[in-house]
Amino acid sequence: VVLGLGGSFQNGFHLTAISSPSPSFINSSWTDHYGGVPGEKTVTFIWSAVVALYALGGLFGSMAVRYLTSHLGRKKSMLLNSALAVVATVIMYISKPTNSFELILVARFLLGFGAGLGGNVHIIYLGESSPKKIRGIVTLTAATFLSLGKLSGQFAGLREILGREECWNILLCIPAFFCVVQLAILPFFPDAPRYILIEKGNTQQCKRALQSLWGPGDYKLEIEEMLAEQAVIGEEHNKSLLDLLRDKHLRWQILSILVINGCLQFSGISAITVFSFNIFLEAGIPVDKIRYVTLGIGASEVLISITCSLFVESVGRRALMWRGFGGMSAIMALITVTLYLKDYSSVIPYSTVVLIFLFIIFYGGGPAGIAPSLANEIFIQSYRPAAFVFTGFPRWLGFTIFGFIFPFLIAGLKSLCFVLFSCICLIAALYVFFILPETKGKTLLEISQEFENIRACGSSTEDVMCLETKL
Repeated sequence: VVLGLGGSFQNGFHLTAISSPSPSFINSSWTDHYGGVPGEKTVTFIWSAVVALYALGGLFGSMAVRYLTSHLGRKKSMLLNSALAVVATVIMYISKPTNSFELILVARFLLGFGAGLGGNVHIIYLGESSPKKIRGIVTLTAATFLSLGKLSGQFAGLREILGREECWNILLCIPAFFCVVQLAILPFFPDAPRYILIEKGNTQQCKRALQSLWGPGDYKLEIEEMLAEQAVIGEEHNKSLLDLLRDKHLRWQILSILVINGCLQFSGISAITVFSFNIFLEAGIPVDKIRYVTLGIGASEVLISITCSLFVESVGRRALMWRGFGGMSAIMALITVTLYLKDYSSVIPYSTVVLIFLFIIFYGGGPAGIAPSLANEIFIQSYRPAAFVFTGFPRWLGFTIFGFIFPFLIAGLKSLCFVLFSCICLIAALYVFFILPETKGKTLLEISQEFENIRACGSSTEDVMCLETKL
């Protein structure tokens, strides 16, 4: 809970709350500072910069994960992230009384940096602090807090609450309260036990951390597993991103991260967000009530995320992933059909509304919950920070690029873009089903071995070695 409040919750809130002031504020600020009325292109550029700087900050925050977690540790990195979020919120708040849009640009970049850094460190800290048997449940709470943040942003952004033009700077101060809570409580928690033992080499402090987090016990077996991983790693604790990409033994892990995160980025969730308003409108839902239906979608995502965490250890990560992507693919195809047939019957728009809710359920019940924590489970300690840099870079870069090309994609393909999204989800489902090994209940060394044993083109590493020995 403490990690979640200062971690992925922050990102979720800023994704759905009012993320920028109205153009009227930009106009008045420009006139006050520079004189004259800004042109339409100038206002559009500033508005685009306000949106894009959040993603750019997230990109830089993701790239800083390896350096900060290696030098400061997991706990201090989270504390630094919360402190940055408080500073960014103060800057955002004073931008209105000082009538300065420049401060908004600075604040948006810092908030994005915190989203990129905090979301990744949150998952790393959880994964390195949780027992093996409930590792999936614990790491999935990162997705739960992300969806809780989205729902909180939607709720606080209602016109009846703080969704009015004069309240936007107050609305964006809400997440800072939770960062202050984390700054007050987290210092009393130990750092991640795996980090303490494997990277710092302090067995006694690791044992005290385990006892503090898990309760009384000697935890000999868990410490022996960590020592075995430490022996494999040797002296090289913090591999760079280049080391990660050069290691031929990690090619399947890297490919898995690229395929799953790339397909999740282009799965169509953005299209659902854009199209949902028009779909709800065509279904006969009054304009002033649509925001409450959208709130229902956010609540559904929270509930399915919690449900997913209850089943992840019994069903397994792999099954939830391929079923989720498979369901999303089928729903995208059905949405394409219903959008084409919407004029033939008054019932069809309502079926499209149902399909949107089902898509959110499949999305939150598998891929959205498990994909962010995947790098935590398939890379050993020395490569994990670099793996999160590798994961975060294409995610935030894709978020930035997709934000620019998506309007053109919608304008060019119309509802046919859902067919494209359906194919992308199908590719992900097939990859997970046929390639990705299950990680449930396995040590990181066992998972690494599973990846090394993946057969490609009918042969494996062991087969090649056998053939060479025989010859």
